[in-house]
Amino acid sequence: MAAPESSTDGIRLNRFLASCGIASRRKCETLITDGRIMVNGKICKKLATRIRPGDKVHADGVPLKTQEALTILLFKPAHVICSAGDTHGRRTIFDLLSPKLQQANLHHVGRLDHESEGLIVMTNSGDLSHQITHPRHKIEKEYFVRINRPFQEEIHSRKLLEGIETPEGFAKAVSVVQISHRQLSVVLQQGLKRQIRHMFSALEYEVTQLVRTRIGNLSDEELKPGKFRYLKESDIARILAPPKNPASQTKR
Repeated sequence: MAAPESSTDGIRLNRFLASCGIASRRKCETLITDGRIMVNGKICKKLATRIRPGDKVHADGVPLKTQEALTILLFKPAHVICSAGDTHGRRTIFDLLSPKLQQANLHHVGRLDHESEGLIVMTNSGDLSHQITHPRHKIEKEYFVRINRPFQEEIHSRKLLEGIETPEGFAKAVSVVQISHRQLSVVLQQGLKRQIRHMFSALEYEVTQLVRTRIGNLSDEELKPGKFRYLKESDIARILAPPKNPASQTKR
């Protein structure tokens, strides 16, 4: 993680915007270069601009202020979508939150598809979202995978580890451990759309159950589907820390 910036020097504009919860740092840079940010009454397109105490910042005319960081860990049930709303009237992860949290400007970090279940981080910190999702940080995510027929480990473990071309791009696993004939633990560092389902489909398997059981070094076997808990700084540190033992697996 980057060293903290001193209050006298201020913080970079994109980081300030992310701390207000409006977007990730990368998306905040786009807001700046598009001329949608004003600092002290003037449009600011300079990414190197630093915000100091007393500066007034607006995004699309709306005044901004930093907010207290709030992060939760949610167990998403199957058949619930990762979205703030759905045109088809399906249940969303925001429907699982308390009224207070529904007003807390939370967003989900990454996503799980409609059929999948398991752990997902929700936060109002664009900075934290960036750290978890950016490829250079290589945050591991572990999944319990159940398939429709016995797994041919000797042939297909190697293919999953070496990588497979999918509709979303070249996808590979970091670790594949067979639990039983039709159950596996799979660890990814990528986050391609429906990645595990596409990888197994390419090998002519159908994924019948997919559960995310770990993000970084953080797992929670006590958290039940549809429930959430607040994350402490120590929990967030476990997410961002390098893997203690990349070969170790969490079975659910």
